[in-house]
Amino acid sequence: MDIPFLDLKGINARYADELKAAAARVIDSGWYILGQELAAFEREFADYCGVRHAIGVGNGLDALSLILRGYKALGALHDGDEVIVPANTFIASFLAITESGLVPVPVEPDPDSFNLDPSRMAAAIGPRTRAIMAVHLYGQLADMVALGKLAERHGLLLIEDAAQAHGARSGERKAGAFGHAAGFSFFPAKNLGALGDGGAIVTNDSVLAARVAALRNYGSEVKYQHLYQGINSRLDELQAALLRVKLPYLDKDIAWRRQVAKRYREGIRHPLIRLPEVIDEARHVWHLFVVRCAQRDALQRHLAAHGVHTQVHYPVPPHRQLAYPALHTLQLPVTEQLHREVLSLPIGPTLRSEDVERVIAACQSFQDVA
Repeated sequence: MDIPFLDLKGINARYADELKAAAARVIDSGWYILGQELAAFEREFADYCGVRHAIGVGNGLDALSLILRGYKALGALHDGDEVIVPANTFIASFLAITESGLVPVPVEPDPDSFNLDPSRMAAAIGPRTRAIMAVHLYGQLADMVALGKLAERHGLLLIEDAAQAHGARSGERKAGAFGHAAGFSFFPAKNLGALGDGGAIVTNDSVLAARVAALRNYGSEVKYQHLYQGINSRLDELQAALLRVKLPYLDKDIAWRRQVAKRYREGIRHPLIRLPEVIDEARHVWHLFVVRCAQRDALQRHLAAHGVHTQVHYPVPPHRQLAYPALHTLQLPVTEQLHREVLSLPIGPTLRSEDVERVIAACQSFQDVA
């Protein structure tokens, strides 16, 4: 039997009865948008992250975009301001910046942790820099202490793209509680995934929270009275209810992901396969387990032949995408090498111990094809 990259059906089957009961509760309520389920989830997720406010929105991209739009509405950002962002992120980080009328400044990552390199970031700060978007890529916290000091020193907003990092922590603080605001995604494949699209903004800034809550709802605080030019991006009652079921299981699922990652890191000793660097186990929730291999495509074919499904996150960096022709002249060799070499192995809360050992054995049997 093949080993799937991620068994979403199996993940949700573990609490199918609870999910069905939650769905029935919403259906029977007759209230499907901006109701009690969303309000309850927002309280529970804010408590989980250790912040004062959570605002449910339509998806992770909207979460980031609304943060930036909120700060523009409050006068902290203006058209043409620059936002420093890691060059090797998913394109949503860039899209949130550009659709808000801002300018992304891609910075090379640390090649071992995959996260934003504070020293390179410091060198990228210019006269139009107004914000840093720290992406906790693959589930590992960026160096928020160093980034926070830089942001404070230069008077910059610090925004967390925490789409992959639900529950990652440093000390007593979790992802979402380090910056001025953070955006989360509840895409079904996330560690905390809905059964459809969804996202949330978390923040301790009450003024920002009130503004984005209105912006997500057509710019309205009172029905048919529109204070701002907003959008329609609301986490619906059904998804909120389903996320309420899954949130209490999140830490247990993270614990198993960490066990799988530990076994991978102990068992994979192939000279051509470079394992991810872990600065602190608590800072990583292993949304993805990403290795590097100069013969990535050959390794992926080899694993597929052994029944191991893998994915590439991500094959083309944002600055090389057709969507951003103005960035094509950028020379970002570290980022481009990472995108040629990265390969994501199966990891998830339903992966069995015997599956983990099969993945390790398949990796170890890879033959040099150079």
